[in-house]
Amino acid sequence: MGSSEKKEKKEKKEKKEKREKKEKSAKRDRDGGAEKKTSDGGHKKSKVSSSNEYAAVGDRELASTSSAFQRVFYEPPKKLASMSAKDVAAARETLAITQVEGLDVDLAPVSTFEDAGFSKELLRVTANFQKPSPIQAQSWPIVMSGRDMVGIAATGSGKTLAFGMPALTQIRSQPPCKPGQPICLVLAPTRELAQQTAKVFDDAGEASGVRCVCVYGGAPKYEQKNAMKAGGGAAVIVATPGRLRDFMEEGVIKLDRVTMLVLDEADRMLDLGFEPEIRAIAGATRADRQTVMFSATWPMSVQSLASEFMCNPVRVRIGSEGLKASQSITQIVEVVEPQDKDRHLARVMKQYLGSPKDCPRTLIFGLYKKECANLHQRLSREWPAVCIHGDMSQADRERSVEAFKKGTSRILIATDVAARGLDIKGVEYVINYTFPLTTEDYVHRIGRTGRAGATGLAHTFFTQHDKARAGELVNVLRKAGAEVPEDLTKFGTHVKKKESKLYGAHFKEVDMTVKATKITFD
Repeated sequence: MGSSEKKEKKEKKEKKEKREKKEKSAKRDRDGGAEKKTSDGGHKKSKVSSSNEYAAVGDRELASTSSAFQRVFYEPPKKLASMSAKDVAAARETLAITQVEGLDVDLAPVSTFEDAGFSKELLRVTANFQKPSPIQAQSWPIVMSGRDMVGIAATGSGKTLAFGMPALTQIRSQPPCKPGQPICLVLAPTRELAQQTAKVFDDAGEASGVRCVCVYGGAPKYEQKNAMKAGGGAAVIVATPGRLRDFMEEGVIKLDRVTMLVLDEADRMLDLGFEPEIRAIAGATRADRQTVMFSATWPMSVQSLASEFMCNPVRVRIGSEGLKASQSITQIVEVVEPQDKDRHLARVMKQYLGSPKDCPRTLIFGLYKKECANLHQRLSREWPAVCIHGDMSQADRERSVEAFKKGTSRILIATDVAARGLDIKGVEYVINYTFPLTTEDYVHRIGRTGRAGATGLAHTFFTQHDKARAGELVNVLRKAGAEVPEDLTKFGTHVKKKESKLYGAHFKEVDMTVKATKITFD
């Protein structure tokens, strides 16, 4: 082994040891002090004091180096506080709020933006909206009351403002932040979702004087470092886990002042293997932070994460349990032979899009990077198409999305990297050239159309290679009242039990109400 190889191996080992040391230290900071031993061998719970004491903090104790922060900003208006249980249930039914679990005192959904208790400056952000979306209506009273919350809602439901408005309210009640020491941290699974969320914070923060910086891989680090230092520091950092972890290890970002942690698209982050990063990041934040998690689905992995990182969370679900596509989307599923997909795609595009000169905004999804690149190469000869996939540089991806948004290119060909987070208005058609690996991703793909009350159409090619997902797809179609093709049912309608990628199908349901117990071995 050469001297350069030995040196490289030594550096990697030292970096690994340094990372493990930081993780252990962060874990001690998070876990230490929640319980203190008394002289008689028992345990005495520490009391959390703040300007607004709130029982939801439970056993978590303030970090010894952190001062208390205000977490309660909500006082129910008389018209909501006086509502009967029957009236609250009726209001939730109207909004398709199917579950609110974990509240000691029930909080009715708000009907206007003013009811939520936001300042006049923040209410400017909502000036162009008629009324709160269902997830906003129920989330705001809960999060503004200082509670941890899990929101289960489809993409395009307005969840960014559901956590963004309370986060800005909390930030404005605290002293100014320092560079690299955010008050609110939002984790997102992809660059596109992170950028989309940061854009909402930028617009909202402009009205309230709060700066936001977006941190993600694939872009120069020095630019993001400079952005965090500018203007006295950014109170909000929206980040993908990998790049954030890099900055933490370099000492560029410290999270000991984070009082609100948001995990957006938590299910997707776990699917992408970000659990180690999430654990390290959460462990570096304040022990008494407020944690808000949003997920489109509620698998065992997300339940376990919520039970570990959240304190007595309230669970809010919008819509029915399980996978459900929006009623505003017309779903057409066509069973085809794999080798015939190009011929069917040409037919469908002419049927829906008409001529290339004036075609409606359309998303075409492929499964693999090379597949999307080849599709783009073929279609761009005739159609105004751009593409986005993982092999493209960040700059090229941003140019493609911008061209699609502006309408200079009316067709975007994408892998599932664009299935979540891209909120592009006016997408009329979604064509699934290749069915995704999971039915959850199918629902997210077609959810790019039919957003914010508009209607849309999704046309999907399904082949024998996708037959393992036939049962789930049939269920999604039936729940939405869509036609189920006979050829699809021939593959079978059985739904396989979901399995953990690491542990198989033998894990248990997690009871969120049971507190951890200490086991003593004799």
